[in-house]
Amino acid sequence: MKTKSGERTLLASIVLSAPGPIVVGVALFFGRSSTQLADFIRRTAELIAIIVSWMVFRILQNKNELDVARKNKLNRTANICVGAAMCLSGPTILFVALFSSNIGNGNVIPGLVIAVLGIIVNSWFWLRYRKLNQKNLNAIFAVQSKLYLAKSFVDACVAIALTTVAIAPGATITRYVDLVGSIIVSVYLIINGIITIRGRNNVVKII
Repeated sequence: MKTKSGERTLLASIVLSAPGPIVVGVALFFGRSSTQLADFIRRTAELIAIIVSWMVFRILQNKNELDVARKNKLNRTANICVGAAMCLSGPTILFVALFSSNIGNGNVIPGLVIAVLGIIVNSWFWLRYRKLNQKNLNAIFAVQSKLYLAKSFVDACVAIALTTVAIAPGATITRYVDLVGSIIVSVYLIINGIITIRGRNNVVKII
């Protein structure tokens, strides 16, 4: 029963995460905020990592004859994919933030809406995966819990930055808020990506 609940949660993660890159990607045609572009890159990488985690979970649950070494290797693969998604997103976001000539411009409302919804949905998934892992220790649930905690924090930073862009597009302060928002997101993702790849159970504290 716990296995089915965990798989349903992973599938729900994929279904609810899939529209994010699409909506934010479309929004890039109308707005060129560096934070919004960075958010698109981040969401795409995370979606791929979640899909890989689901595939690994399916393999582990459907092949009970796998030995411990093989299971550990598959769990390690899921950790590496999630961590790599964070590490890949971080430098890309930082590059876009520092060298983009379109910081703080354009229509960012679609990206802002996705970010706000992301805070709500990702916070729920973080608590859900945390609960699942507490009831039944599982490496997939643990790494997804860390990923969704990071996603919630990043979405909060993105929402703040895009709100500023929406309120005062083109203003000098908007450029700096957009830039700082991108830098915070990139640094946070890089640090937690490294921690996840190394297999530690902790993440960088938000406060």
